[in-house]
Amino acid sequence: MTAVRIGPMLPEHAEQILAIYQVGIDEGDATFETTAPGWAAFDAAKLPEHRFVALGDSREVLGWIAVSAVSDRCAYAGVVEHSVYVHPGARGRGVARTLLETLIASTEAAGIWTIQSGIFPENTASLALHQRVGFRVIGTRERIGRHHGVWRDVVLLERRSPA
Repeated sequence: MTAVRIGPMLPEHAEQILAIYQVGIDEGDATFETTAPGWAAFDAAKLPEHRFVALGDSREVLGWIAVSAVSDRCAYAGVVEHSVYVHPGARGRGVARTLLETLIASTEAAGIWTIQSGIFPENTASLALHQRVGFRVIGTRERIGRHHGVWRDVVLLERRSPA
């Protein structure tokens, strides 16, 4: 098994991050997006202090995790929404779990009290992983959006900091 090292997400990782994101998009059960954005748009949308990459032995990006603020209203200052994506060749090896645990530690240290995510119900592996690391299902947002012409549900999950 390839050793995994977690590090900060850097511009030098951009090409690999966006390629992994595009694979997740193309698989059809990860996001409503249809194409990965350019690096400048991606970078601008993510909070810089809470984004990480999992790197393999040869410094290839195996996966990434990042958060966005859910609102600019001060009442929601401690609430973020996250995304986590893993290269298909690195799945099933604990990469996503390690990334999620790193994110949880980072956000808790910064006083973030809620991490949330919306996951398609068909993405059963992601739902199970999130529940294993302390996320709880809040509910299902039925027919919340159209994806390739089909109405899709999204399961809303959150993890509240115990602090």
